[in-house]
Amino acid sequence: MSLIGAQSYAKLLENGVQAIEEVNRLRSSGYTKDNIYVISHDQDRETRIVDAANINEVGLGEEGLFGAIANLFRSRGDALRFKITALGFSSAEATFYEKELDSGKVLVIAKKNPQ
Repeated sequence: MSLIGAQSYAKLLENGVQAIEEVNRLRSSGYTKDNIYVISHDQDRETRIVDAANINEVGLGEEGLFGAIANLFRSRGDALRFKITALGFSSAEATFYEKELDSGKVLVIAKKNPQ
């Protein structure tokens, strides 16, 4: 799925450099840092990309209090699927993206604010 103009946009990328380039492209097309997220199966890698790109991590605002607490006890794969669905994707889409993350890819998601 990669639809600019839709409520949520997602793109799988091979590495962190490509992810940062995609973040910059999204910013130039009108998304703000508060609406762009990077997800990786490797938490350290995800944090490095988020810091380098100066964007948000999926957190309490997106997951809700109970979701955030539950993610502390979930496997990384389950937590990632929950985060992806919290950003507006179906469970089938979340499962697809999480499997791609298993292979080392990075997921960039941009979400527009409801108007």
